[in-house]
This record gives sequence, C-alpha cells and structure tokens, in this order.
Amino acid sequence: MKPSKLLFLVFLLPLAGYAQQQKISTPRQPQLTRPASVAVAAPLTLAQAIQLGLENNFNIRLSRTDERVSENNVTRGNAGQLPTVNGNFTRVFNTNNVRQESSSRPEPSTASNAQSNQLNGNIAATWTIFDGFGMFIAYDRLKALDLSQRQLTRAIVEETVANITDAYYAVVREKGKITSIEEALKIGQARIDLTQARVDVGVSAKVEVLTARVDYNADRSILIQQQEALTTAKINLNNLLGRSPRLDFSPADSIVVTTNLDREVITQAIRQNNPRLQQARTNTEVATYDRKLARAARFPQIGLTSGYGLNRNVNGAAFFGTQLVTNTGRTFGYNYGLVASVPIFDGFNRRRIEQNARIGEEQSQLQLSQTELNLDATAEQAYAQYQNRLQLLELEETNILLARENVAIALERYRLGLLTTLALREAQRTQLDAEVRLLDIRFQAKQAETTLRRLSGGLVQGR
Repeated sequence: MKPSKLLFLVFLLPLAGYAQQQKISTPRQPQLTRPASVAVAAPLTLAQAIQLGLENNFNIRLSRTDERVSENNVTRGNAGQLPTVNGNFTRVFNTNNVRQESSSRPEPSTASNAQSNQLNGNIAATWTIFDGFGMFIAYDRLKALDLSQRQLTRAIVEETVANITDAYYAVVREKGKITSIEEALKIGQARIDLTQARVDVGVSAKVEVLTARVDYNADRSILIQQQEALTTAKINLNNLLGRSPRLDFSPADSIVVTTNLDREVITQAIRQNNPRLQQARTNTEVATYDRKLARAARFPQIGLTSGYGLNRNVNGAAFFGTQLVTNTGRTFGYNYGLVASVPIFDGFNRRRIEQNARIGEEQSQLQLSQTELNLDATAEQAYAQYQNRLQLLELEETNILLARENVAIALERYRLGLLTTLALREAQRTQLDAEVRLLDIRFQAKQAETTLRRLSGGLVQGR
C-alpha cells in the first residue's frame, strides 16, 4: 500500500468512530413494534390458575357430579334392607246390555245401558328379612363404589392440576423465548446501525447492510412465529381453566425447579397415596362383593308381607226374577303373612353368574397389577428425565453466561472493526440457541418434577 493511501486511512478512522457514535446516540426509527401477545395484561400466578381450574374445569365438575350420584346411592333402601310400601287404587265404571234367559220363563229378561262400578284400594308392604346376607353385601358394595368414585375424582383433580401446571409453565417458557428473540433483535439493530455508519463513511460496502437487514428480518419472522406459539399456549391454559380462550393474562411466576426429590420417598408415596392405585385396589373389593352377591343368590329368600284393602262393587245389571236390581258389595280388612322363595333350578344361570363373578375378581387383580407396573414405569421414566434435565440445566445455566459474554465481546469487536459480520451473526445465533435450550430444559425438568409429584399424590393435598 502506498504511503499516501495509508495516511488517508489513518485520517479517516477517527471520522468513522465519530460517525458510529452519532449513529448509536441517535438510533433509527424502530422497525418492530412490541408484540400484542406480550402487552401489559392482568397478572396470573400459578396458585390462582390452579384455584380457577379446581372451580371451573369441566372434567373436575363432571367427576364431582358423578361423585354426588354415587354418594346418593349409598342407602340401606338401595341395598334392599328396608321394607317397601305401595298404595294402589282402581275405580272402574261399566255400562252393559244384559240379556238373561231362564227355563222358568218363556221370554228372556233384557236390560240396556245397565250401570255398574267397582272400587279397589289397598296398601301393601313387603320386607325381605333374609336373602343369604345379600342385602348387607350390597350395602358394603355401594360404599366401595362410592369410595372408588371419590378416588377417581381425586385422580382427575391431580391430573388436571398437573396439566394446568404444565400449561402455565409452557406460557412462561414461550414468553421467555419472545424476550430472548427481542434481545437478539436489539443486537441485530445495533449491527445494522454500526454497518450503516461504516457505509456512510465509506469503509464498508452496502451489501453488508443488506445482509444485516436480511438477518434482522429473519429474526423478526422467528418472533412472529413465537407470538403464535405464545397465543396457543395461553389458549390451552384458558381452556383448562374453563374460561374464554380470548382472555389475556401475564404469567407472574417463573420456572423454579426443585432439585432434591428422592426416589425412595417418591416410590413409597406412590404406593400409599396414588389415587389411581387406590381406586384399582377398591375395584378389587367391588369385584369380591359381586362374587359374594352371586353366591348369596343360591340361598332361600324369606320376607314378610302385610296390607290393608278395600273392595266395593256396585252392580246395576243383576236380575231378581224379572226385576233388574242393583247389588252392592263391600270387603275391607287387613292381611299379613310370610313369603318364602327357594331357588331350585334356573337352567344353571346362577352357576354361570357366579363363575363370571369369579372371573371378574381375577380381572380386577390383574388390573391392579397392571396399574402398579404402569405407575412404576412412569415414575422411573419421569425420575430418569428429572435427573437428566437437572444435569443439563446446570450445564446450560453455565453455558448461557458464556454465550452472553461472547456476544458482548463480539459486538464490541465488531464496533472496532475487528470482527466480521458472519462471526457476529454466529455469536448472536449461538446466544439465542442457548437461551432457547435453557428455557426448554428448565421446562422439561419442571414437567418431570410435576409428574413425580402427581404420581405420589402430592399436588392437591388438602384440597
């Protein structure tokens, strides 16, 4: 290079630095408005979201109505232990044409439109006093069914709260990604400004500005897609909370992962507290009651019966000689007695029902074993993911600090003209990827923690 050109460049560098300062101090018109999806909205904490879900979620509300039905069914009358009383009343009016012939009279006696009526009324009571103890078994079965429904409701509540927790933290994650992309856009805007300043003083080509703007627009495209992801996450959470999908909110809690969950404690809690496992155990009891009920059908049934009846007949179509007369009769009084039914032969149906009940009892035991195995497998998978994500979380939290420091250094070196555009872009992309990975891993670790707490029945204690 000629000495004259070298002197010219030395003279020009201070002017370039001055131009960069002018560009930075007076930034260009912002090219991107703040996304509507992250506008100021009413804050919503996780505790508030769970409370809303417990009150409004339709799966929980439907299960609670089923629970009310099963509770109403637990009565001694429904089990057949109480007597039944029925009242009956009948009133019949007749209009008859009568023709009566007799060997003592040459001509028949006839009558048209002869009126008569009949009134019957009674109160009848029956009470089964022995049926092979089936009524007591039935009552215990109803209580077991009620307990099973309450355990099912608790399981649905636990699972819904877990879904709400995951959906809430999904909103937190998607919002965090938007914040990371916006930070990347700030770096991209600074890159455009610095490059434009160089072009203005003639030390850079216009193609570098165009490249910076292309990269900036690519990040804007990513932001627009991320806005959609955030909106979708909010709609999913609102759906779980049983409220309008258009209702906007801002998550007030951040993702904080518990790092001290113990495998043995969780396994023991699953055995004792998991509502699905408890329901499977209760269902085995119901199956046992079904078998006992089928066995009780082999015994005789003995019952008491009693009642009070009134019968009155008014017959206007009876002949006395040749005269049509009206007869009135009335009967009333009490009745009581003993009723016994002994099963002798019914085509072997009772034996078939009892065999099927034994099979049902075996099936309930198999379902219990399957439930235990599935819970163990799910817990092992969740705990393995939990441990893995904790390690990755520690790594990524260290890595994000390095990525941010790297971008700061790269931007400064680019400002001084010591770094290429491609290297700055690579540092920018590396930081954004690290931010996204950190958010995803933190969310996945929280998901695994939530799964473990749900399996151990620890999400809605006291609710």
